[in-house]
Amino acid sequence: MPQLHAGRVGRPHGLDGSFHVTQPRAALLDAGSTLLVGGREEEIVRRAGTDAHPIVRLASCATRAQAEALRGADLLVPADRAPALEEDEWWPEQLEGCAVHDGGREVGVVRELRALPSCEVLHVTREGREELLVPLIRDAVRSVDVEAKRIDVDLEFLGET
Repeated sequence: MPQLHAGRVGRPHGLDGSFHVTQPRAALLDAGSTLLVGGREEEIVRRAGTDAHPIVRLASCATRAQAEALRGADLLVPADRAPALEEDEWWPEQLEGCAVHDGGREVGVVRELRALPSCEVLHVTREGREELLVPLIRDAVRSVDVEAKRIDVDLEFLGET
């Protein structure tokens, strides 16, 4: 089962086992939801702070020392437990590794999704060619099929031949 990265355990906050979350995805950090931390399922029993700087406490983490012991651990959510996204929205993990084509022509493979100031872009690696950044806009991306791990792009729009 694919897993989504919800964040990473940061420094402790207070004495009750709460901690700051670094690299957070706020949509995956709701109180009452379940995460995988170090291979164990953990329930979030407290969520405070902001979406950009969340503070959480797990059911099994009751002291500052326990929070410190988790520091640096990834917070993961099984993809089937993630909140539903709108149409034409995807989690980055769903796009990474997708084959990129322009019609029948093979272009490369998505290495990662990057957030730029104006939009998100697909970072596409190409064998024997320079890497390609494809903006996630309708003119550049014709279709995305995460089940088939295939993305169809318009190279002409991107100025590629």
